[in-house]
Amino acid sequence: MVLNIEEFAKFCKRKGFVFPTAEIYGGLAGFYDYGPLGVEVKNSVKQQWWKFFVNDRLDVVGIDGCIITNPKVWHASGHVESFTDIMLLCNKCKNAVRADHFLSEKYGVKPESLNLERVKQIIKEKNIKCSCGGEFQVQEFNLMFKTFIGPFQDEGSKSFLRPETAQLIFANFKNIVETSRLKPPFGIAQIGKAFRNEISPRNFLFRMREFEMMEIEYFATNLECPFFKEVSDLELQMLPARLQEKQGEPVRTSLKQAVSNGWLSEWLAYWIGVSVKWFTRFGVDINNLRARQHLSEEKAHYATDTWDIEYKFPFGWKEVVGIADRGVFDLSRHEKFSSKKLRVFDQAKGSLIPRVVAEPSFGLDRAFLVFMFEALSFDKDRNNFVLKIHPVLAPFKVAVFPLLSNKEELVEKALTVYNGLKHEFPTFFDASGSIGRRYARQDEIGTPFCVTIDFQTLQDDTVTIRDRDTTKQERLAIQELASYIHKKLRL
Repeated sequence: MVLNIEEFAKFCKRKGFVFPTAEIYGGLAGFYDYGPLGVEVKNSVKQQWWKFFVNDRLDVVGIDGCIITNPKVWHASGHVESFTDIMLLCNKCKNAVRADHFLSEKYGVKPESLNLERVKQIIKEKNIKCSCGGEFQVQEFNLMFKTFIGPFQDEGSKSFLRPETAQLIFANFKNIVETSRLKPPFGIAQIGKAFRNEISPRNFLFRMREFEMMEIEYFATNLECPFFKEVSDLELQMLPARLQEKQGEPVRTSLKQAVSNGWLSEWLAYWIGVSVKWFTRFGVDINNLRARQHLSEEKAHYATDTWDIEYKFPFGWKEVVGIADRGVFDLSRHEKFSSKKLRVFDQAKGSLIPRVVAEPSFGLDRAFLVFMFEALSFDKDRNNFVLKIHPVLAPFKVAVFPLLSNKEELVEKALTVYNGLKHEFPTFFDASGSIGRRYARQDEIGTPFCVTIDFQTLQDDTVTIRDRDTTKQERLAIQELASYIHKKLRL
């Protein structure tokens, strides 16, 4: 059984992963709150991303920038003038829809082929009107949320909620390089909230107005990637722009061959490979991932080349990571607007602005969706859902049960075991209902191991430990439990 996005959202609400924000007041489109289980998975995803991309590397450091910053940052970055979507606004009922979504779903138009003039042309040629009969006005809509700093709400105190996290990396570039003594190639990472006033948020957590990003700006002065061999043999589905223009299908190829074909640079290929490896490390099937290159008309104003890593959701192939070559656009603009030198010293080339050879930008909420969709299935034999999420990402690593809840000696022993494990792992205690129902509840929320205290435990201090995926049980001494689970959680 494959859940569609609406059914999946209901599952997440029912089990305590994600709730519509302020639901008692009717919610608010494009905003969601993570519940007790969801916040644990989300935090684990963040921790594992940071460990893999920052802590385990010598060439990447991190920052945590402000959500609201000096508005000059957004003028320099081009967001004030260029960060827009095309909107269709009905002049009768005032309904507003995002043009690329509307035209692709209703008329089969490829969204990546649309710009302002093309949308106007299609609306006119096809005589497209709103469902109420009103005429559509075609206009650009800036996605940044506006706010004010200080007591006065005037033009001089206007600012924005950040629409991306990258600009705080560029604005802090000089301080980071000087204090960390970084030399190219190097990266600067950040995890944080971003805000986009989406015209029509949709597909649950996939497209929201408040979301979280995990991204790196990777700087280099040499276009050859010294790490490329680490991923060059990785094979995956790839869809370069030249194939899309010919209505071609994705081809399975190695990253080495893709670079040889001239599809992309070594740096972009390297970061595609590393990003794919991070997903597969936590159980994502590589066949559910592909890399697609942006067509020239869909590239962002700052990008010289962009590839998306897409996941095969029930609602189609959709972006979960964007990896852009931003060139020297950002640092050049900030150097110009701030009149501060944002440069590094290269032994061969002297003082220069380094190139952002790759910007791997992960949507944290989208990564959450990927891991959850990949893991959730209905088990006909058990007659319940089983969330086979990677144990490292599971909200609880182990659950502890007394076999019978009405036997005080079993409950007391189970609490002793629980108290011994809770300092080692996120641990759940449950003495409510039949043992079978308790297993089922833990299967549904992804707990990889269940420990049951029975009457034999009272005699020899051994317990049964049940594996979520296989349902097999084995008997262990209580003192062996922690080391057994630690071994299972190792990557």
